[in-house]
Amino acid sequence: MKNKVYDSAEAALEGILFDGMTLAAGGFGLCGIPELAIAAIRDAGTKDLTAYSNNAGVDDFGLGQLLQTKQIKKMGSSYVGENAEFMRQYLSGELELEFIPQGTLAERMRAGGAGIPGFYTKTGVGTVIAEGKEEKQFDGEAYILERGIVADLAIVKAWKADTTGNAVFRKTARNFNLPAATCGKICVMEVEEIVQPGELDADAIHLPGIYVHRLIQGDHEKRIEQRTVRESKS
Repeated sequence: MKNKVYDSAEAALEGILFDGMTLAAGGFGLCGIPELAIAAIRDAGTKDLTAYSNNAGVDDFGLGQLLQTKQIKKMGSSYVGENAEFMRQYLSGELELEFIPQGTLAERMRAGGAGIPGFYTKTGVGTVIAEGKEEKQFDGEAYILERGIVADLAIVKAWKADTTGNAVFRKTARNFNLPAATCGKICVMEVEEIVQPGELDADAIHLPGIYVHRLIQGDHEKRIEQRTVRESKS
């Protein structure tokens, strides 16, 4: 079996990156984002990226770093509200944006990973989301056709994995990481801990290692997007 474990994000991405590629990234806000891979892509200078992710992080962290360096040409996202640079580039015409309902985005990734080229959904019917898309009637209801996403590269973050890539996500950090991982032609996964095969409970595996091509262990900042605390009563 080919060794999947690499020493760094830079090493894991070597020979994979190219200008104009399509990227699927896990995470929700700053929760469970593949921060090491994002930083490595930034440093590599890969440009004209089409990135599919729930959002683009914040201005100076997550995918927001790739927006700051103008490496992303098009974003496919559900939400832009926490990233001022994201909004600025879109409103000024510097960035192409495909708004995708959150559930539709997750299903488009899942479908791409499952080899399903498209599916029909009621979400977005009668709105700008439906513009230019095929519409079909099922049982008297209108549905629009959405295409599955197949990315050149998926970058994801898990909690633990064994050396074959079997992975466990931690609580809400599972979010978009699971469908993103499956839809990449190549998947690079970063984790907090790598263990030996057999050390993870087989019934607790969230992502089978067959989807993971390259694996790294590293230290993560895990920045909090919005910190809310209660005032002291003293």
